[in-house]
Amino acid sequence: MSSIAVPALAPPRRAWLTDLPVLLVAVVWGSSYLAAKGSTTAQTVVAVLVLRFAVVLPVLVVAGRRRLRALRAAQWRGAGLLGLVLSGIFLVETYGVVHTSATNAGLIISLTMIFTPLVEAAVTRVRPPGAFLAAAGLSVAGVVLLTQGGGFTSPSAGDLLMLVAALARTAHVMLMSRIKSVQGADSLSLTTIQLGSAVAVFAVLAAVPGTGDAPWTVAAGFGLPEWGGLLFLSVFCTLFAFFVQMWSVRRTSPSRVSLLLGTEPLWAAAVGIAIGGERLGVLGAVGALLVLAGTGWGRRAVAPATP
Repeated sequence: MSSIAVPALAPPRRAWLTDLPVLLVAVVWGSSYLAAKGSTTAQTVVAVLVLRFAVVLPVLVVAGRRRLRALRAAQWRGAGLLGLVLSGIFLVETYGVVHTSATNAGLIISLTMIFTPLVEAAVTRVRPPGAFLAAAGLSVAGVVLLTQGGGFTSPSAGDLLMLVAALARTAHVMLMSRIKSVQGADSLSLTTIQLGSAVAVFAVLAAVPGTGDAPWTVAAGFGLPEWGGLLFLSVFCTLFAFFVQMWSVRRTSPSRVSLLLGTEPLWAAAVGIAIGGERLGVLGAVGALLVLAGTGWGRRAVAPATP
């Protein structure tokens, strides 16, 4: 990644004004698993994804229409390819949430923070620090225990799907760093094209017989709780989160933003247990702590020094 000018950090007494919105993003992302679980079933996954992003996409298009027109054809193609990968991530992740607990989903998906440096090390042939490898082992052990809350049994289908989703997220991050045409392009435009490509994939799948209920049928059957969950996913977990990230990275350090967003799995567990009434069991609780400790330790082990 090319070096960029790092903005001056906010004065200590005002740092919380910048940190609080970023922390709220981590909270809403952690809550998104329970919200998705509450508004989605195995038969409505594709339809809900169509509705979720169809709600937010027009806002992004209007907000970034001038920047979209300025993109080159190669940048459109690169962002479109990333959008296809993104559609796969959302499909696997949403099906995974349906078939496991929100707590497990949020914690297992956090393994992306471990997988990404491992894959990058394999691609660049640079051995990661020993501390990171130890942290990765701790996280993997935590996931094993997390999925065994009721005793040593086979992981659920949802747990395995979330693991695949974590790997898919890793592939998405790696592609973003390897596709030259999207490097340096406007972030809002890239996000809009990716979400547009994903919505197109979901719409095509929704038209295929056997992929579940049609979006308009699902929308007509939604009650107030389902619409509330859908709007929460669209407005807060997408629009709010994206703009806060853009706003905050210009006012503090990227490392600080990453550290705050890294609390997402903690909030996923807290919301799942406190609001969703989920229970981990002794083994699951130990596993959750190991995942949180491992991902936090691993993130620090590979993080660049803050200027």
